[in-house]
Amino acid sequence: MEADSVSAWFGRRKVLDRVSLTMPAGQVTALIGPSGCGKSTFLRILNRMHELVPGAALAGSVMLDGHDLYDPERPLTEARRSIGMVFQKPNPFPAMSIRDNVLAGLSLTGVRVRKDEAAALTEVSLRRAGLWDEVKDRLTQPGSALSGGQQQRLCIARSLAVSPQVLLMDEPCSALDPTSTRVVEETILAIAADVTVVIVTHNMQQARRVSDQCGFFLAGAGEPGVIVEHGDTEAMFTDPIDPRTADYVHGRFG
Repeated sequence: MEADSVSAWFGRRKVLDRVSLTMPAGQVTALIGPSGCGKSTFLRILNRMHELVPGAALAGSVMLDGHDLYDPERPLTEARRSIGMVFQKPNPFPAMSIRDNVLAGLSLTGVRVRKDEAAALTEVSLRRAGLWDEVKDRLTQPGSALSGGQQQRLCIARSLAVSPQVLLMDEPCSALDPTSTRVVEETILAIAADVTVVIVTHNMQQARRVSDQCGFFLAGAGEPGVIVEHGDTEAMFTDPIDPRTADYVHGRFG
């Protein structure tokens, strides 16, 4: 996935300025930077959620496998099927069982599967999300009855069930305890070979643990967010090019 010179506005307020970033297939890209610098906005641009905000505008391009994500002839459902999203707060559908939560994305994107296929897909998706052994005997119970960490992994399973090429994660561990965070991070590492992962995180240790590359966003007072530096994660933490990157990753601001 590649973003080229992406700028974004909410009404007359510009929030991103000419952001370009390549997110390689089969890798984890972490978006880091202080609050309010446009990371989550950029993430939502990657699966066309930005355009749903009244007054929002966009310039530049987002390409997935060489195809324009914002091509007016490309159905929105196709984009959403290719690019999944996991939010900061787990959001399982409360009236649905664990099994139905996993399969919900298929219904929303118009994909039909046979009963035996649905059962196999449920198991595979929950296994990939590291949740199967914990819930295999209670698939008919409500997804909302799970713990916070389990709910987040259920949401990951729901996204994986539609076989996305890219999975976007907006601070997926910020509301979780350390044990649940570790399990979600293990899930990210386990799926990264098959799914391109882009994660927004304020946790520098997490960015270093799970990502292959980082993009450091920054916004001056009253200015839109830009990418100051991007590249190999370990290099950005040990030998960053820009002194502002060094100050941020070592906790001197932000």
